Amino acid sequence: MTSGSNQLNNLYAQAAAVARTASRPFYMATRCFPLDLAHSSHAVYWFCQYTRTLPRADLDHWSDLVSGGLRGRLARHPVLEVFLDTVERSAMPRELPLELIDGVRMDHDQTRYLSFSQLKGRCHRFGGVVSLMMARVVGYRDPALEYMEDLGQAIELTTLLRDTGEHLAHGRIYLPQEEMAECGYSEEDLAGQVRNESFQRLMRLQVERARGYYDAAQPGLALLDSRGRFAARVAFDLYRQTLNSIERSGYDVFRRRPAGANVERAWLAARSLAVPMTRRLWKAKGA
Repeated sequence: MTSGSNQLNNLYAQAAAVARTASRPFYMATRCFPLDLAHSSHAVYWFCQYTRTLPRADLDHWSDLVSGGLRGRLARHPVLEVFLDTVERSAMPRELPLELIDGVRMDHDQTRYLSFSQLKGRCHRFGGVVSLMMARVVGYRDPALEYMEDLGQAIELTTLLRDTGEHLAHGRIYLPQEEMAECGYSEEDLAGQVRNESFQRLMRLQVERARGYYDAAQPGLALLDSRGRFAARVAFDLYRQTLNSIERSGYDVFRRRPAGANVERAWLAARSLAVPMTRRLWKAKGA
């Protein structure tokens, strides 16, 4: 094995460590993957996680590095080096990572969204792009990408809704202002964590919209390659469960509830079933 291969393997190990530390559910899902899919998934996660945590002042430089790497310039950054290897192996469209950077730039520059059409564009650059990247990694048949875009929207809308209180503490509001006004719910009400009838109407609208995206995305799971389909299904179910939990709580989105342990137990149970079944599938296919 060459020193270059050793270095790349070390970088993939670093990417796995980042995923394991930053998102245990995501890391647990990748344990259901064969090694090549796990490596690529960790590289995508590392790239997205690193990009999303960059301060605004560093984004333009990072965008130049990524653009150059995608055009064939030698990468001299560990996150980018391992990500570009994954881009090459998965035939990932070059515009996807640049769209993610645009989304992070948008989040730095914009703290309010007038309409859902504006918010939808932001969600595409986060959840939609990540979902499309992962579809390339896992493999798919047409028209899976249309469904994966819907899945990315659903997951991102669920995450934004779940983290409303955390975002509010940082001065960000991802509830469309037009819809807040239509429901008679003000920013002052949101800041005061008022949960009146207007708030209930507003939250029902958000949950029903996200659920519509889950319903639209579900047929696309069967179009993913069988080696990665089960993990995608578990992720789909868990995020949809999160949306249902928000609804059952009376839309208590201002604080984190101790539901995370229940979600992790469900994830572990699903994984305990998935791993033997997936391994049998690999053997049957000669993987």
